[in-house]
Amino acid sequence: MENLIIKATKSSPSICLDAQSRILEITGESYPENAANFYAPVFAWIDRFFAQTNNTPVTVNITLHYFNSSSSKVLMDIFDRLEKAHADGTPIIVNWRYHEENDTAVECGEEFKEEIECIAFNMVEFNDEDS
Repeated sequence: MENLIIKATKSSPSICLDAQSRILEITGESYPENAANFYAPVFAWIDRFFAQTNNTPVTVNITLHYFNSSSSKVLMDIFDRLEKAHADGTPIIVNWRYHEENDTAVECGEEFKEEIECIAFNMVEFNDEDS
């Protein structure tokens, strides 16, 4: 399966969905004009990926400095797909990465963590010295 790589823009995040390493990454800011259209290829890739999975663990790294309410809904849709894959036997770990000074990212991560019941959801703080 081919990887999906989308370069970041001013209003959309960098997305790297790597089938071989089984690492899914979303990084940057997410406030595209039409979040559903922007994330449609991500949903399609995730659906194909988990249809072909052999229950090998998957890591999801999300580092969003800012995102709007439309992107928040999209993230919940992604988490729903991850929970379904987990229920079907694929171990999944989500790492919600946030800068130590970004209180909004912390609060949002904690809210998502409360909504997600069956998969591991780690809150991972970083600072300017971390790479």
